Amino acid sequence: MSETSLEQLVQERQFAGILQTHGEVFFRLSNTLLGQSDRPWNKKHYFQLINESDSLESFLDDYGARYNRTYAFFTELVASLRWFAQTGYSLSHMLGRLESYGAFDWLNGDDHAALERATQRTHEFCRRAAIDLLSAIRKEAASLGLEITPETFPESNFLPVVARRRLPRNVGQSDLEDEEQKIAEVASKFLAACDMLADAGIRSIEDPERRGAFLANACTEEQARVYEATVHNLQSTYDTHIQNTVLEAADPRLMRLRGHMSGALHLLASVTYLTHFFERHEDELRNEEVKHRISELIDRNDVQDIILNELLFWAKRFLEGGRSVAEDLLPEYTNVQELDVEVSDGLVMHARPAALIVGIVNHYGTPVEMEVAGQACNAASILELLVCVGSHPDERRFVFRGDENPLRDIRLLFQHGLGEEGMESLPDSLGYLSNEG
Repeated sequence: MSETSLEQLVQERQFAGILQTHGEVFFRLSNTLLGQSDRPWNKKHYFQLINESDSLESFLDDYGARYNRTYAFFTELVASLRWFAQTGYSLSHMLGRLESYGAFDWLNGDDHAALERATQRTHEFCRRAAIDLLSAIRKEAASLGLEITPETFPESNFLPVVARRRLPRNVGQSDLEDEEQKIAEVASKFLAACDMLADAGIRSIEDPERRGAFLANACTEEQARVYEATVHNLQSTYDTHIQNTVLEAADPRLMRLRGHMSGALHLLASVTYLTHFFERHEDELRNEEVKHRISELIDRNDVQDIILNELLFWAKRFLEGGRSVAEDLLPEYTNVQELDVEVSDGLVMHARPAALIVGIVNHYGTPVEMEVAGQACNAASILELLVCVGSHPDERRFVFRGDENPLRDIRLLFQHGLGEEGMESLPDSLGYLSNEG
């Protein structure tokens, strides 16, 4: 009895006919967009282009076209197009909302003009890159024997631009009902996001070689995704717990802070898209021939110039512009207290109880300082905490300063032996620490 294979090979010439049929809508859209190449594109153009390029790339991947010598370049062109379409869409969205984000309020006239120039320049760069890629895709399709339809994409067929709907990004977050506590948490995490980009040393660099070396160290795709996710999670926390509340309506600073988050988020999302394109299609790991042909269309130095000198630079400016707002909010929505505790006889402050303290602090998201024998440290950092404790191994008295909520739970942790008798010995209110045990 013969065994049927789960995969069957398709001849390349046969696949050309299948691709031509499947790609008809994509090529109709390309006819329309290239016919408007002398005019700006808006969100609906990018939104449709994202959908059609994504559909075509998925189809190509289903057939393994990326690993076929004949169709590899065509597939990489389509994949590249999608990342520029994503960037163009994100920037189009932001351009229409600069005023609602409050950018006009915290930027002076010159800076506001500089932001608009940077955004427009990046937007136009993505549009021109998309046009070049669309033209290259059509040329490559013709060389593969595809007959490209002359039909255009009707205006009535453009999809309505709708917001993506997602569940809250709340893995690891607490279910606190105290809105003021959430405001304090958001303000604290906003300041941490400011420090994240400041610590990365984000700044304009004109020299291509120095700029490339800087991005290789400070903004790989993995790092770019961390930057984006940090601000995305921050905005999700705000929208879940603060948006449309009485407190938000009563305090205009909250909406201003969200504007800073949103502007930075769109810019950082664009950083991720273009960094992914750069590493996937122009780094040293891809097929050399394909990489060379892509680089002839899109100059790698231009991409890195946009990533650092426009997108990352202004993302940092958006966050820094909101720093003073977050610094004003944090003390007003935080009931700062001081807690003085001692380790019971027979117990030692080692890594495990230290991790539980860090777990409490991170659970509430507001800053807590720990002091041992006059030396202070950030109680949310396991490294800083252990260094501080290790510097004074015989000290049994610890002082904590911060919001009443984490301090209340730290007091409970000390009262119940730092969890050294097992997590079951801790009160139910500290149940969230079970993953730390």
